[in-house]
Amino acid sequence: MAEVASKCHLSKPTAYRILVSLVSGQLLERSAKNRYSLAWDTLRRKRFRLGYASQSEEFSFSRLVSESIRTSAYDAGLDLLILSNQYSQAKAIRNAEVFVREHVDLVIEFQTNEGSASTISAILTNASIPTIAIEIPHPGAIFFGANNHRAGLIAGRALAQACIEHWDGSFQELLLLDLPMAGSIPRSRLTGTVDGVRELIPNSAAQKVHFINGNGRFESSLDAVRKFLRRNASQKILMAGVNDPSCLGALTAFKESGRSHCCFAVSHNGSLEARRELRREGSRLVGSVGFFPEQYGEAVISLALDKLQGRQPPSASFVKHKLLTKQTVNSFYPNDSELAFGDEDSLLYSFR
Repeated sequence: MAEVASKCHLSKPTAYRILVSLVSGQLLERSAKNRYSLAWDTLRRKRFRLGYASQSEEFSFSRLVSESIRTSAYDAGLDLLILSNQYSQAKAIRNAEVFVREHVDLVIEFQTNEGSASTISAILTNASIPTIAIEIPHPGAIFFGANNHRAGLIAGRALAQACIEHWDGSFQELLLLDLPMAGSIPRSRLTGTVDGVRELIPNSAAQKVHFINGNGRFESSLDAVRKFLRRNASQKILMAGVNDPSCLGALTAFKESGRSHCCFAVSHNGSLEARRELRREGSRLVGSVGFFPEQYGEAVISLALDKLQGRQPPSASFVKHKLLTKQTVNSFYPNDSELAFGDEDSLLYSFR
């Protein structure tokens, strides 16, 4: 310790505190009183290998999550085995089995079907592989993702405010584009939306609330809302989607039917497609609750390293949500215009 203090021009108490911190971080070993040496076992430790099962490559949101995780894993010096769950329950289970055969040290799981969560967790737990679950909770896994009810409240308040400003707080229907296979936790985005609307419009409790399965996809939601509009003549409809593709598909159905003026909508994720829609003149999209997928990697890889290095990360960590609107979208994403996103055919392809 005296040698370190002298060569680093530190007082002995300061040198002692730094050395204790390095011992705590397993970079040094305390061999005797005031004597320290390099922790060679730690320095020679194997390079960690992580498995990452992405949700799908069809959504811009999940592509950004994947890119963020790849970048952060590379920066942290980690090996990353990437597989795609392809929005499929069966594929997600098979991928978990691949991770076991490959003897990865930890799995980052991003899959949408609540029904397969227990099976995936059992496969990985039996192999003693710790798991971080993104967006959909898995038994025994560390959770990272949306604060769903909180995000829904933000969306509902924005929707109610638009209704108050344009329709004097009066509406006839509340249409919610659901994703039943994801389970009750993501659905709380929509129940939170209902709560947010009723918070600002207390007399709306008697209004009709419709949950429609949009499957989290543009085309499925487009078809579902087409059918809804054929049998519904209401002129004041508030609408929310569990994610951006659902909401944008529903808005397209209103536009096709010549009834865009009959709705206001909010969505979740804050993806590039939603940001483009917010900037479109005359759009009925009030806002999209931002999840900021480009920031997921830093947080998730930090949780993974904590777990692998023997520290105990929190059992759940949540995204801090912000509402993107016509007025605020440019402040959150000032560089969108520089992205080469392609034409309208590319936009639709991204939903498929």
